[in-house]
Amino acid sequence: MNRAPGLRERLLQRPRLRLGLAVAWLLALAALSWVAGQALEFSGDLRRFLPDARTPEQRLLIDELGDGPGSRLLMLAISGEAPEALAARSRALHDALAGDARFTLVTNGGEAGLEAFPEHLLPYRYLLTDSFDDAPLDAEALRDALDARLQDLGSPAAGLVEPLLPADPTLEVLALADAWQPAGAPQRLHEVWFDRAGTHALLLVETRAAGFDPTGQLDAVGTIRETFARQARGSMATLEVVGPGAFSVDIGSRTQSEAQRIGLVDTLGLIVLLLIAYRSWKMPLLGVLPLASAGIAGLTAVALLFPGGVHGITIAFGFTLIGVVQDYPIHFFSHQRAGLSPWRNVRGLWPALSTGVIATCIAYATFLFSGVDGLRQLAVFTITALVVAALATRYLLPGLVDPSPPDIAASLRLQRLWHWIETLPRPKWSLAVLALGSGLAIAFAPGEVWQNDLSKLTPVDAASMQRDAELRAELGAPDVRYVLVAQARERDAALAATAALRPDLDALVASGRLDSYDMAARYLPSAELQRARQAALPDTAALRAMLADALAGSAFNDDAFAPFVADIARAKTAPLLTREDLASSPLATAVSGLLLERDGRSTALVSLSGLDEPAEIAAIAAQAQARSPGVDLRLLDMKAASESLVVEYRGRVVAAMAVALVLLIATVWIALRSPRRVWRVLLPTLLTLLAVIAVLRLVGVELTLFHLVALILAAGLGLDYALFFEHAGDDRDDQIRTLHAIVVCTLMTLLVFSLLGLSSIPVLRAIGSTVALGVIFNFVLSLLVARHRGAIEAARSEQGPTA
Repeated sequence: MNRAPGLRERLLQRPRLRLGLAVAWLLALAALSWVAGQALEFSGDLRRFLPDARTPEQRLLIDELGDGPGSRLLMLAISGEAPEALAARSRALHDALAGDARFTLVTNGGEAGLEAFPEHLLPYRYLLTDSFDDAPLDAEALRDALDARLQDLGSPAAGLVEPLLPADPTLEVLALADAWQPAGAPQRLHEVWFDRAGTHALLLVETRAAGFDPTGQLDAVGTIRETFARQARGSMATLEVVGPGAFSVDIGSRTQSEAQRIGLVDTLGLIVLLLIAYRSWKMPLLGVLPLASAGIAGLTAVALLFPGGVHGITIAFGFTLIGVVQDYPIHFFSHQRAGLSPWRNVRGLWPALSTGVIATCIAYATFLFSGVDGLRQLAVFTITALVVAALATRYLLPGLVDPSPPDIAASLRLQRLWHWIETLPRPKWSLAVLALGSGLAIAFAPGEVWQNDLSKLTPVDAASMQRDAELRAELGAPDVRYVLVAQARERDAALAATAALRPDLDALVASGRLDSYDMAARYLPSAELQRARQAALPDTAALRAMLADALAGSAFNDDAFAPFVADIARAKTAPLLTREDLASSPLATAVSGLLLERDGRSTALVSLSGLDEPAEIAAIAAQAQARSPGVDLRLLDMKAASESLVVEYRGRVVAAMAVALVLLIATVWIALRSPRRVWRVLLPTLLTLLAVIAVLRLVGVELTLFHLVALILAAGLGLDYALFFEHAGDDRDDQIRTLHAIVVCTLMTLLVFSLLGLSSIPVLRAIGSTVALGVIFNFVLSLLVARHRGAIEAARSEQGPTA
């Protein structure tokens, strides 16, 4: 009795069934891709590629990068029309955004002092001003003020002063407005802010969403642009939106767009290359299946394990895996031939394929312990994708391929190419020269080896960073490197500690050793100081008596200053002013940027611009620290903090790479169990790493994290090439099949990473150029070093094939 054919036999005999299963697999992947895309959230948060902060300086830096008020600021510039029209556009945009819940503050310089404040805050001017700290508000002070106001009423300033007189005869509104005016505030034309050239109307917007909240920032930036587009329809006016949130949106959209474009070109390139290499329209379809499975599995794993969002760099890097996982089906296709079962074929390739997969996964697994969230995402994505692609090639693909394609080894062109390559001498001393030369180039090439500037790690392009700096300068934002920091459990303690520094800082400004400074205590005095000012204010009866005395013989009516008396009475008994009371006022942004509160502690900052002698400020801080128990007061060098973060960051990555190298060597040793074979496989990869770093150094590239990540990927590719060359052994036909597979893999990988090297995103350029170099070195060195001696000697004894 004949046994019914099993599934494998039916697949071998029925081409339509194989094709139907392949199409079903592809449709299933398309459905899974759509489902994964719905749940996928992108992130542009640079902090995901920074290590956990370990020092106060690093914690402050990272907090400011992501959640600090500075990260929520957007700078807007309107241009393209006459100044009067631009001012009108500025006011219209301001009015449209001011009432939107997405924004906590919108300002364009049109607000005049405290007159734009909510009505209930105006009496607090007597708790905010320092006019009466040295000399009390008494009859003599009032008499002098009234005499000065009489002179003002007879001057060109009468129109400004007269409306203020009844409630504010001492003009504290104007005094505070003048005191709070930034040293480098932008000029005002037509009652709004303009740049120095008068060609751009400027606005400052603070979003409710944090700077690297991709969804919130996309909503906020989109609202601004849509509102302006609606208002400016049909005009020549244009809008620039600059700031961390805008950069986050731009990074996300550009990375996603370029990744899709590169992925499309890579996919088309893969299809064309497979068509040329295998002369079958089925091969591109089958070759894409493990690749697509790997990508979807990697994205899904990252989305499930990292609910905060998948970083755009991780997504873009995922597309580069085309250069790795496409090797698996290509080796399988190139070795398949008539008389060899597909399952037997893949079992024969599995030792080399699985060794490469395991070694590369081990290398990336070390990133799971790097303390850097972005590297963990890369590790999860890569390991998942590699494993899925390898298993799909091992267990699913054999049932779908044509079991009897033409044997690649029968190609006369490949035989000629193999014969020429195999007759090349095996390099010996030249390898030592390459290693020595690379080492010398790395050690003695001009310039710094490592890039420690944190700003160079950002995917933001140089032109956008330059524009950000220009607008910050126009808006009077300080170029802060040095910051005084006072940390305490209580908000008032931190405010009081910084306020105590003002006499010393004022002296430095007066002497020219400091250009300017700013602190939250200028806008929000401590509770202790507010209480002291309240206590110094006269009560209503005393104030009326003082006014009567001051008004004796004056031209003012006796009841002219009733609003003033009422405001003093309210200030005398009002609850103390708090940070929360300043919400939606022009002071909110100033205070929020200089007073941070997190994890039950308050941090008051003092920004320092144009500091000549940091040691002098550090000494002042040390003296103030001794007078302020319970407050940690210090001078922070933010540049040094960022560089220490990068150095620590690099140290973790290099340590992970060192562990990965040891584990990689151990994996290859376990798989091959022969010192000569292990050396033949590892030497091309090690030499490639040296040569690539040497080339980068010689062309003046300073190495960053992304170069290191790319080197790991290049090492994985080189290991695959060497493993398969070594696996081919002495068999001539198997050598030809392996050569064909690796040539196809190399061309595809070069296409992928060459496109990345042309990207407009610096991170992708770094990865692309580094891996492209690695592919070239790996291919050449593996070809020359990893092949067996027996095959070489046989080739030299043969005549080349003839047609």
